[in-house]
Amino acid sequence: MQKLTERIDDLKQRIAAWGKQIRRYTESSTRFNQNRLLQSDQKRLYNSLKRPMLSGTGPAPNQADTVAFWRSLWSEPVNHSEGSWV
Repeated sequence: MQKLTERIDDLKQRIAAWGKQIRRYTESSTRFNQNRLLQSDQKRLYNSLKRPMLSGTGPAPNQADTVAFWRSLWSEPVNHSEGSWV
């Protein structure tokens, strides 16, 4: 039973090492491609850098929840203390 546990542990470590190698390779490849784009076509590079920020990662918020949030936020009176600099 101990040999089986050791073998499973060994395989888990190998899988983790392969994952790290793949991650390092993809990061290195991305850096290389971005450096090449920076030298050849800066506009395309900056568009590719902006693209992930423009696309939403999750579903759109529910309109009713959004309206309720802003109504509750704006309906509460707030007393601001304005200093002499204002």
